[in-house]
Amino acid sequence: MSSPFQPSLPTSASLGPVMIDVVGTALCDDDRRRLAHPLVGGVILFTRNFRDVGQLCELTAAIRAVRPLPIAVDHEGGRVQRFRDGFTRLPAMARLGEAWGRDPQQARLDAEAVGYVLASELRACGVDFSFAPVLDLDWGRSGVVGERAFHRDPAVVAELAGALIAGLKAAGMAGGCGKHFPGHGWAEADSHVAMPRDERSLGELMAADLAPYRALDLAAVMPAHVVYPQVDDRPAGFSPVWHGLLRREFGQGGQGFDGIVFSDDLSMEGASVAGDVVARAEAAYGTGCDMLLVCNKPETVDDLLARWRPALRPESTARLSILWPHCAAPTWVGLVDDPVYKAARARIDALTAHAPQPAAVRA
Repeated sequence: MSSPFQPSLPTSASLGPVMIDVVGTALCDDDRRRLAHPLVGGVILFTRNFRDVGQLCELTAAIRAVRPLPIAVDHEGGRVQRFRDGFTRLPAMARLGEAWGRDPQQARLDAEAVGYVLASELRACGVDFSFAPVLDLDWGRSGVVGERAFHRDPAVVAELAGALIAGLKAAGMAGGCGKHFPGHGWAEADSHVAMPRDERSLGELMAADLAPYRALDLAAVMPAHVVYPQVDDRPAGFSPVWHGLLRREFGQGGQGFDGIVFSDDLSMEGASVAGDVVARAEAAYGTGCDMLLVCNKPETVDDLLARWRPALRPESTARLSILWPHCAAPTWVGLVDDPVYKAARARIDALTAHAPQPAAVRA
Protein backbone atom coordinates (compact mmCIF):
# COMPACT_ATOMS: atom_id res chain seq x y z
CA MET A 1 0.00 0.00 0.00
CA SER A 2 1.30 3.44 -0.87
CA SER A 3 1.42 6.39 1.49
CA PRO A 4 -0.21 9.82 1.07
CA PHE A 5 3.15 11.35 1.97
CA GLN A 6 4.91 10.48 -1.29
CA PRO A 7 5.08 13.63 -3.47
CA SER A 8 3.62 12.98 -6.94
CA LEU A 9 6.20 14.96 -8.89
CA PRO A 10 9.14 15.79 -6.64
CA THR A 11 11.37 18.54 -7.97
CA SER A 12 14.32 20.54 -6.72
CA ALA A 13 13.46 23.60 -8.82
CA SER A 14 11.49 25.35 -6.06
CA LEU A 15 13.71 24.33 -3.14
CA GLY A 16 15.79 27.00 -1.44
CA PRO A 17 19.15 26.39 0.27
CA VAL A 18 17.98 26.60 3.92
CA MET A 19 16.66 23.71 6.02
CA ILE A 20 14.75 24.81 9.11
CA ASP A 21 12.87 23.21 11.99
CA VAL A 22 9.37 23.75 13.37
CA VAL A 23 8.40 24.64 16.90
CA GLY A 24 6.24 21.82 18.24
CA THR A 25 4.06 18.79 17.49
CA ALA A 26 1.73 20.76 15.20
CA LEU A 27 2.35 23.73 12.94
CA CYS A 28 1.78 27.24 14.21
CA ASP A 29 1.26 30.33 12.05
CA ASP A 30 4.93 31.30 12.40
CA ASP A 31 5.97 27.85 11.18
CA ARG A 32 3.75 28.20 8.11
CA ARG A 33 5.15 31.65 7.36
CA ARG A 34 8.73 30.38 7.53
CA LEU A 35 8.00 27.25 5.48
CA ALA A 36 6.49 29.37 2.71
CA HIS A 37 9.64 31.49 2.34
CA PRO A 38 11.43 30.84 -0.99
CA LEU A 39 14.83 30.44 0.70
CA VAL A 40 13.53 27.38 2.59
CA GLY A 41 14.19 24.06 0.92
CA GLY A 42 13.64 21.47 3.64
CA VAL A 43 12.56 20.72 7.20
CA ILE A 44 14.42 18.93 9.98
CA LEU A 45 12.45 17.41 12.86
CA PHE A 46 13.52 16.83 16.47
CA THR A 47 12.25 14.96 19.52
CA ARG A 48 10.10 17.92 20.54
CA ASN A 49 8.16 17.46 17.27
CA PHE A 50 7.16 13.89 18.14
CA ARG A 51 4.43 12.50 20.39
CA ASP A 52 3.39 9.33 18.59
CA VAL A 53 3.20 7.80 15.13
CA GLY A 54 -0.23 9.20 14.28
CA GLN A 55 0.73 12.73 15.33
CA LEU A 56 3.97 12.55 13.31
CA CYS A 57 2.03 11.53 10.20
CA GLU A 58 -0.30 14.49 10.72
CA LEU A 59 2.63 16.88 11.17
CA THR A 60 4.44 15.79 8.00
CA ALA A 61 1.19 16.00 6.03
CA ALA A 62 0.62 19.53 7.39
CA ILE A 63 4.12 20.56 6.31
CA ARG A 64 3.47 19.22 2.81
CA ALA A 65 0.15 21.09 2.71
CA VAL A 66 2.15 24.32 2.97
CA ARG A 67 4.79 23.27 0.41
CA PRO A 68 6.16 19.97 -0.95
CA LEU A 69 9.39 20.11 1.04
CA PRO A 70 11.71 17.18 1.84
CA ILE A 71 11.59 16.32 5.54
CA ALA A 72 14.67 15.04 7.38
CA VAL A 73 15.70 14.00 10.88
CA ASP A 74 18.79 13.00 12.86
CA HIS A 75 17.76 9.39 13.45
CA GLU A 76 20.91 7.32 13.82
CA GLY A 77 20.15 4.82 16.57
CA GLY A 78 21.46 4.65 20.10
CA ARG A 79 21.22 7.94 21.96
CA VAL A 80 20.50 9.87 18.74
CA GLN A 81 17.06 8.55 17.89
CA ARG A 82 14.53 11.36 17.76
CA PHE A 83 11.37 9.23 17.57
CA ARG A 84 10.90 6.39 20.07
CA ASP A 85 7.37 5.47 21.19
CA GLY A 86 6.04 3.05 18.58
CA PHE A 87 9.34 3.01 16.66
CA THR A 88 11.89 0.21 16.82
CA ARG A 89 14.60 0.99 19.36
CA LEU A 90 17.69 1.06 17.16
CA PRO A 91 21.10 0.13 18.57
CA ALA A 92 24.05 2.47 18.80
CA MET A 93 26.40 1.89 15.88
CA ALA A 94 29.06 0.66 18.30
CA ARG A 95 26.90 -2.45 18.83
CA LEU A 96 27.38 -3.25 15.15
CA GLY A 97 31.12 -2.81 15.55
CA GLU A 98 31.06 -5.28 18.43
CA ALA A 99 29.03 -7.70 16.30
CA TRP A 100 31.74 -7.43 13.61
CA GLY A 101 34.24 -8.78 16.13
CA ARG A 102 32.07 -11.86 16.59
CA ASP A 103 31.05 -12.53 12.97
CA PRO A 104 31.65 -9.97 10.18
CA GLN A 105 29.10 -11.43 7.77
CA GLN A 106 26.34 -11.45 10.37
CA ALA A 107 27.30 -7.89 11.37
CA ARG A 108 26.84 -6.75 7.75
CA LEU A 109 23.36 -8.32 7.74
CA ASP A 110 22.57 -6.66 11.07
CA ALA A 111 23.69 -3.27 9.72
CA GLU A 112 21.55 -3.66 6.61
CA ALA A 113 18.58 -4.57 8.79
CA VAL A 114 19.09 -1.45 10.90
CA GLY A 115 19.16 0.72 7.76
CA TYR A 116 16.04 -0.93 6.37
CA VAL A 117 13.99 -0.56 9.55
CA LEU A 118 15.26 2.97 10.17
CA ALA A 119 14.24 4.14 6.69
CA SER A 120 11.00 2.15 6.43
CA GLU A 121 9.57 3.49 9.69
CA LEU A 122 10.52 7.08 8.89
CA ARG A 123 9.09 6.89 5.39
CA ALA A 124 5.82 5.41 6.67
CA CYS A 125 5.45 8.62 8.70
CA GLY A 126 6.30 10.99 5.85
CA VAL A 127 9.99 11.55 6.67
CA ASP A 128 12.23 11.35 3.60
CA PHE A 129 15.83 11.43 4.79
CA SER A 130 17.97 10.71 7.85
CA PHE A 131 21.30 12.32 8.66
CA ALA A 132 23.10 9.01 9.02
CA PRO A 133 25.50 7.25 9.13
CA VAL A 134 28.21 8.67 11.38
CA LEU A 135 31.57 7.87 9.76
CA ASP A 136 33.73 9.27 12.58
CA LEU A 137 36.26 6.79 13.91
CA ASP A 138 36.09 5.67 17.52
CA TRP A 139 39.44 6.96 18.79
CA GLY A 140 38.12 6.88 22.39
CA ARG A 141 38.55 10.66 22.68
CA SER A 142 35.30 12.37 21.65
CA GLY A 143 32.39 12.23 24.07
CA VAL A 144 30.00 13.73 21.51
CA VAL A 145 30.82 10.86 19.11
CA GLY A 146 31.36 7.92 21.47
CA GLU A 147 29.03 5.00 20.70
CA ARG A 148 27.70 6.77 17.63
CA ALA A 149 30.83 5.51 15.84
CA PHE A 150 30.87 2.01 14.34
CA HIS A 151 34.51 1.19 15.00
CA ARG A 152 38.07 2.50 15.14
CA ASP A 153 39.15 0.69 11.97
CA PRO A 154 38.16 2.72 8.86
CA ALA A 155 37.78 -0.44 6.78
CA VAL A 156 35.23 -1.82 9.26
CA VAL A 157 33.43 1.53 9.36
CA ALA A 158 33.17 1.49 5.57
CA GLU A 159 31.85 -2.09 5.51
CA LEU A 160 29.19 -1.52 8.17
CA ALA A 161 28.17 1.91 6.93
CA GLY A 162 27.92 0.52 3.40
CA ALA A 163 25.60 -2.25 4.60
CA LEU A 164 23.46 0.25 6.53
CA ILE A 165 23.22 2.46 3.42
CA ALA A 166 22.14 -0.58 1.39
CA GLY A 167 19.28 -0.98 3.88
CA LEU A 168 18.31 2.69 3.55
CA LYS A 169 18.21 2.34 -0.23
CA ALA A 170 16.22 -0.90 -0.11
CA ALA A 171 13.53 1.03 1.78
CA GLY A 172 13.54 3.76 -0.87
CA MET A 173 15.60 6.37 0.96
CA ALA A 174 18.61 8.11 -0.59
CA GLY A 175 22.08 6.78 0.15
CA GLY A 176 22.72 8.37 3.50
CA CYS A 177 24.61 11.38 4.80
CA GLY A 178 28.20 10.73 5.91
CA LYS A 179 29.24 12.86 8.87
CA HIS A 180 31.26 14.61 10.12
CA PHE A 181 33.73 15.21 7.27
CA PRO A 182 36.74 14.91 7.52
CA GLY A 183 36.30 13.32 10.98
CA HIS A 184 35.17 14.38 14.48
CA GLY A 185 36.43 11.32 16.35
CA TRP A 186 39.79 12.77 17.41
CA ALA A 187 38.74 16.26 18.55
CA GLU A 188 37.62 16.19 22.16
CA ALA A 189 35.50 19.37 22.40
CA ASP A 190 31.77 19.29 21.56
CA SER A 191 31.08 21.59 18.60
CA HIS A 192 27.56 22.24 19.90
CA VAL A 193 29.11 24.38 22.66
CA ALA A 194 32.78 24.96 21.72
CA MET A 195 35.22 25.08 18.80
CA PRO A 196 37.03 21.72 18.55
CA ARG A 197 40.51 21.44 17.04
CA ASP A 198 42.27 18.46 15.50
CA GLU A 199 46.01 19.04 15.26
CA ARG A 200 46.79 16.06 13.01
CA SER A 201 48.26 16.41 9.52
CA LEU A 202 46.40 15.88 6.27
CA GLY A 203 48.41 12.69 5.75
CA GLU A 204 47.26 11.29 9.10
CA LEU A 205 43.63 12.13 8.31
CA MET A 206 43.89 10.62 4.83
CA ALA A 207 45.30 7.37 6.20
CA ALA A 208 42.46 6.83 8.66
CA ASP A 209 39.45 9.12 9.19
CA LEU A 210 38.95 10.03 5.54
CA ALA A 211 39.11 6.50 4.13
CA PRO A 212 35.33 5.77 4.38
CA TYR A 213 34.54 8.83 2.28
CA ARG A 214 36.37 7.21 -0.64
CA ALA A 215 34.79 3.80 -0.13
CA LEU A 216 31.09 4.71 0.07
CA ASP A 217 28.36 5.83 -2.33
CA LEU A 218 26.93 8.69 -0.28
CA ALA A 219 23.98 10.90 -1.17
CA ALA A 220 25.24 13.66 1.11
CA VAL A 221 28.10 14.72 3.35
CA MET A 222 28.05 16.99 6.39
CA PRO A 223 31.34 18.74 7.26
CA ALA A 224 32.39 19.08 10.88
CA HIS A 225 32.47 22.30 12.86
CA VAL A 226 36.10 21.42 13.65
CA VAL A 227 39.34 23.27 12.82
CA TYR A 228 42.24 21.25 11.38
CA PRO A 229 45.00 23.88 11.63
CA GLN A 230 47.60 21.87 9.70
CA VAL A 231 45.22 21.98 6.70
CA ASP A 232 43.27 25.24 7.15
CA ASP A 233 42.60 27.63 10.01
CA ARG A 234 38.87 27.71 9.20
CA PRO A 235 36.36 25.07 10.36
CA ALA A 236 35.79 22.41 7.70
CA GLY A 237 32.26 23.65 6.96
CA PHE A 238 33.62 27.10 6.09
CA SER A 239 36.82 25.95 4.41
CA PRO A 240 37.34 26.15 0.62
CA VAL A 241 40.32 23.84 1.13
CA TRP A 242 38.22 21.03 2.58
CA HIS A 243 35.35 21.58 0.14
CA GLY A 244 37.78 21.46 -2.76
CA LEU A 245 39.30 18.22 -1.52
CA LEU A 246 35.84 16.69 -1.04
CA ARG A 247 34.65 17.58 -4.53
CA ARG A 248 37.90 16.56 -6.27
CA GLU A 249 39.27 13.57 -4.37
CA PHE A 250 36.47 11.85 -2.47
CA GLY A 251 33.23 10.16 -3.38
CA GLN A 252 33.17 6.44 -4.14
CA GLY A 253 36.50 5.39 -5.64
CA GLY A 254 37.99 8.87 -5.15
CA GLN A 255 36.37 10.06 -8.39
CA GLY A 256 35.00 13.26 -6.85
CA PHE A 257 31.90 13.83 -4.72
CA ASP A 258 28.85 15.27 -6.51
CA GLY A 259 26.20 14.76 -3.84
CA ILE A 260 24.71 17.28 -1.42
CA VAL A 261 26.98 19.04 1.05
CA PHE A 262 25.02 20.09 4.14
CA SER A 263 26.32 22.56 6.65
CA ASP A 264 26.09 21.39 10.22
CA ASP A 265 23.67 23.50 12.28
CA LEU A 266 24.68 27.16 11.87
CA SER A 267 23.22 27.88 15.32
CA MET A 268 25.92 25.76 17.00
CA GLU A 269 28.78 27.39 18.88
CA GLY A 270 31.25 25.79 16.49
CA ALA A 271 29.84 28.01 13.72
CA SER A 272 30.20 31.28 15.64
CA VAL A 273 33.69 31.91 14.28
CA ALA A 274 32.07 33.07 11.02
CA GLY A 275 30.02 35.87 12.66
CA ASP A 276 26.25 36.36 12.88
CA VAL A 277 23.82 34.03 11.15
CA VAL A 278 23.93 35.89 7.82
CA ALA A 279 27.73 35.86 7.84
CA ARG A 280 27.66 32.15 8.68
CA ALA A 281 25.27 31.45 5.82
CA GLU A 282 27.38 33.51 3.40
CA ALA A 283 30.53 31.68 4.51
CA ALA A 284 29.01 28.18 4.28
CA TYR A 285 27.16 28.72 1.00
CA GLY A 286 30.02 30.64 -0.53
CA THR A 287 32.40 27.84 0.40
CA GLY A 288 30.26 25.26 -1.39
CA CYS A 289 27.57 23.94 0.97
CA ASP A 290 24.37 23.20 -0.97
CA MET A 291 21.96 23.23 1.99
CA LEU A 292 22.32 25.12 5.27
CA LEU A 293 20.82 23.89 8.54
CA VAL A 294 19.53 26.52 10.98
CA CYS A 295 17.85 24.88 13.97
CA ASN A 296 16.50 25.41 17.48
CA LYS A 297 16.45 29.22 17.33
CA PRO A 298 13.34 30.51 15.52
CA GLU A 299 14.42 34.13 15.90
CA THR A 300 17.70 33.29 14.15
CA VAL A 301 15.79 31.70 11.26
CA ASP A 302 13.65 34.83 10.98
CA ASP A 303 16.76 37.01 10.93
CA LEU A 304 18.37 34.90 8.20
CA LEU A 305 15.26 34.82 6.00
CA ALA A 306 14.80 38.57 6.36
CA ARG A 307 18.37 39.63 5.56
CA TRP A 308 20.11 36.99 3.44
CA ARG A 309 20.00 37.54 -0.33
CA PRO A 310 22.17 34.83 -1.88
CA ALA A 311 22.95 34.39 -5.54
CA LEU A 312 21.71 30.83 -5.90
CA ARG A 313 23.84 28.23 -7.70
CA PRO A 314 21.91 26.10 -10.22
CA GLU A 315 24.14 23.07 -9.55
CA SER A 316 23.36 23.23 -5.82
CA THR A 317 19.63 23.53 -6.46
CA ALA A 318 19.74 20.56 -8.82
CA ARG A 319 21.48 18.36 -6.26
CA LEU A 320 18.62 18.77 -3.78
CA SER A 321 16.48 16.33 -5.78
CA ILE A 322 18.64 13.59 -4.21
CA LEU A 323 16.67 14.08 -0.99
CA TRP A 324 13.47 12.66 -2.43
CA PRO A 325 12.85 8.91 -1.99
CA HIS A 326 12.89 6.82 -5.15
CA CYS A 327 9.73 4.78 -4.57
CA ALA A 328 6.35 5.10 -2.88
CA ALA A 329 6.31 4.91 0.90
CA PRO A 330 4.49 2.20 2.86
CA THR A 331 1.68 2.89 5.25
CA TRP A 332 2.45 2.10 8.89
CA VAL A 333 -0.20 -0.66 8.94
CA GLY A 334 1.17 -2.20 5.77
CA LEU A 335 4.73 -1.98 7.06
CA VAL A 336 4.21 -3.90 10.27
CA ASP A 337 2.76 -6.84 8.31
CA ASP A 338 5.55 -6.86 5.73
CA PRO A 339 7.73 -10.02 5.98
CA VAL A 340 10.95 -8.22 4.98
CA TYR A 341 10.39 -5.62 7.68
CA LYS A 342 9.54 -8.28 10.27
CA ALA A 343 12.71 -10.23 9.47
CA ALA A 344 14.81 -7.08 9.82
CA ARG A 345 13.12 -6.29 13.13
CA ALA A 346 13.95 -9.77 14.40
CA ARG A 347 17.65 -9.24 13.60
CA ILE A 348 17.65 -5.95 15.49
CA ASP A 349 15.84 -7.48 18.47
CA ALA A 350 18.46 -10.24 18.67
CA LEU A 351 21.29 -7.70 18.43
CA THR A 352 19.92 -5.44 21.16
CA ALA A 353 18.52 -8.07 23.52
CA HIS A 354 21.39 -7.79 25.98
CA ALA A 355 22.58 -4.24 25.23
CA PRO A 356 21.88 -1.37 27.68
CA GLN A 357 19.29 1.09 26.41
CA PRO A 358 20.74 4.62 26.04
CA ALA A 359 19.01 7.75 27.21
CA ALA A 360 17.52 9.81 24.38
CA VAL A 361 19.09 13.09 23.34
CA ARG A 362 16.25 15.52 23.83
CA ALA A 363 15.81 18.48 21.51
